[in-house]
Amino acid sequence: MTIKEFAKLCGCNPQTLRYYDRVGLLKPVRVDRYSGYRFYDEEQAVTFVKIKNLQSALFTIDEIKPLLDADSATVYKAFDEKIASLESKLETVRAIQRSYQGEIDMVKEQLEAIRQKVTESMRAYDPSEQFDIDGEQYARITDNVCSFFESMLTANDADISYTPQEGGDEAQEEEEYADPLHDEGYTLVYEKHGWERVKDFIDEWRCLEDGAEYLLYFELKDASCGMPFANTILGILCECDKDKKKQLGCNVTASKDGMNHFYLLKRTE
Repeated sequence: MTIKEFAKLCGCNPQTLRYYDRVGLLKPVRVDRYSGYRFYDEEQAVTFVKIKNLQSALFTIDEIKPLLDADSATVYKAFDEKIASLESKLETVRAIQRSYQGEIDMVKEQLEAIRQKVTESMRAYDPSEQFDIDGEQYARITDNVCSFFESMLTANDADISYTPQEGGDEAQEEEEYADPLHDEGYTLVYEKHGWERVKDFIDEWRCLEDGAEYLLYFELKDASCGMPFANTILGILCECDKDKKKQLGCNVTASKDGMNHFYLLKRTE
């Protein structure tokens, strides 16, 4: 019978049969070499029913293929294995459901602790030595940083995607960052060594390319104020060329040679 007649017998549309032919589940018994028309035998309707039932039971195409010619015992064993797999996945979903709100609350508690830490560290930090900004600009930067955490704390649960660092000041100072200088995804576009104040050389590189992603990497001889230092420099850059879109990150770590080092890296992939 033609593909249309066979589709009517099976209660499907011809496109389904063409798809089954393409993926190797149900081949026509004959294809006319001139017209390309597909022809099927009535007995193939049994195979079609097997395919549809296995698909409805969430078997994949690759799982279905070997079952089409298998005996009943093999097929029922495959059903048992599929049921066990789905029950395991269902239990995983139930476990996530049980822990969902608790994990959200835990993240919000961590965010609140970080907000307080960031706020306290920035208010105790004096940016005048390193950065050429006045008290009004620094207050604005501090407010913007605090507002970021406030927005995270008041966001809908589904919007929270921040992963806080664990530990206190010592843990943060000792944290080992992956060395961005050897990351093939970045290109070094500027570097400065042996400097004392950021404000002495920031004008050499602060105008960043529109739409690009940058990483600021500082090695400081005194990294004890790494958090407010990083937030301040990022705040300055965010206020610079506000019409430009910038993706900025900042890593601050302790210098190993007692000198200050700065590297500006641009994401290239």
